[in-house]
Amino acid sequence: MTDLAAMMARHARAGRVDWIGLRPARRAGVQPVDRAEIAEDGLGGDHGRPGKRAVTLLQAEHLAVIAALLGRDNLPPEILRRNIVVSGINLLALRHAEIALGGARLRVEGPCPPCSRMEEYLGPGGYSAVRGHGGVYASVAALGPVALGDAVTRVGSSAD
Repeated sequence: MTDLAAMMARHARAGRVDWIGLRPARRAGVQPVDRAEIAEDGLGGDHGRPGKRAVTLLQAEHLAVIAALLGRDNLPPEILRRNIVVSGINLLALRHAEIALGGARLRVEGPCPPCSRMEEYLGPGGYSAVRGHGGVYASVAALGPVALGDAVTRVGSSAD
């Protein structure tokens, strides 16, 4: 492994699952839950679909950035309509990597751009505030449960 590849595979610490949300239908409200089963088409009880966008994840640290860009003190995670919020590990640095969370494994496929509804939910400028901070989408590599507080680690890394 080259020095750059080794550095890219290392993370200072494991991340943590801070929030889980399910959207039972396309425009339905997001319901926070303490745990969920990750199935082939995403989280059980969510309207997800199989493939590269089965599960969406958001970096908890980005909530404060988006709130600041909007001139707000805070921002509840359900407003951004992602499935799982994690803290302590850089999701964008995990692109194309497999991650373990709870008893499941996901493959981080790429950045998740905001949808046009961000203007509806956040007001004028909402779309631009989320750009670059909208999290990632992932495919399912192994089915299993995920719960609040579960560790999030890069699979195959010796330094998580």
